[in-house]
Amino acid sequence: MQVDDWQLQTVSGGRFKVDGGTMFSVVPKSLWSRKVTSDEHNRVDQAANCLLIRSSEKNVLIDTGYGSKMSDKQRKFIDAEAGNPLEKSLSERGVSRDEIDMVILTHLHFDHAGGVTRRNEDGDLELEFPNAEHVIQQGEWEVAHADWPELRNVYSTENFGLLTDSSQLRLIEGDVEIAPGIRSLVTGGHTEFHQAIVIEQGDESFYYLADICPTSWNLPTAWCTGFDLNQLETRRSKRKILEEIADRDAWLLFDHDPEIAAVKIVADDRGEFVVTQRLEAL
Repeated sequence: MQVDDWQLQTVSGGRFKVDGGTMFSVVPKSLWSRKVTSDEHNRVDQAANCLLIRSSEKNVLIDTGYGSKMSDKQRKFIDAEAGNPLEKSLSERGVSRDEIDMVILTHLHFDHAGGVTRRNEDGDLELEFPNAEHVIQQGEWEVAHADWPELRNVYSTENFGLLTDSSQLRLIEGDVEIAPGIRSLVTGGHTEFHQAIVIEQGDESFYYLADICPTSWNLPTAWCTGFDLNQLETRRSKRKILEEIADRDAWLLFDHDPEIAAVKIVADDRGEFVVTQRLEAL
């Protein structure tokens, strides 16, 4: 999508599957199965929809998908694509890994930050985007390094440890302007310092909500995921942000929807939100 002198494009960080019960948490299968079909292992399709923002000044990437480092066993468990889906998708858009100037991470779970690093021919870790500044919430960074037993296996420093004490790491706190026309919006809920990213250019606004509302199936405010650390906070944040998106006639961008990249929404008479316009890709 071309907006003034900016070009916004969805790029794939990989396709995979996740357990349907986890995706919808307390919502019974008798309800969510009306919207999405699960496979024989009760898994539903997911996409890692990263966002590429291109201007005459810089190339910005929001989230990096799950990357290329998973073992065959790990890939089989979630039916993940082989290879390096993000690098392939960027290449198809005419962008190399060296041309990314900034990477903004909504949070540090594997399916969003796994593509920050890669293994070279010698098997050593290196940054996927060697020339990029990496922008992360300070609180998210600290929690990811806290090694709390309650969050064991949630974060892997293999994905982001190379940024420690690096000039390519920029830690921000709260709702701030990251770059002209791009700002953070801390939502909490999914992780304590999970952030959405708001892009504003001309008369258009785009809200990349990440896992506060990962798919069009999760638009009902009570339809949270089992991965959310605080579902009450997710529900409150999601309703507030969806109201703002509807009031502004802004685009809502989904990070995990396998079919829809973005929608416009309006509030209905029940206080929920319905889609008025949809895009399969930006």
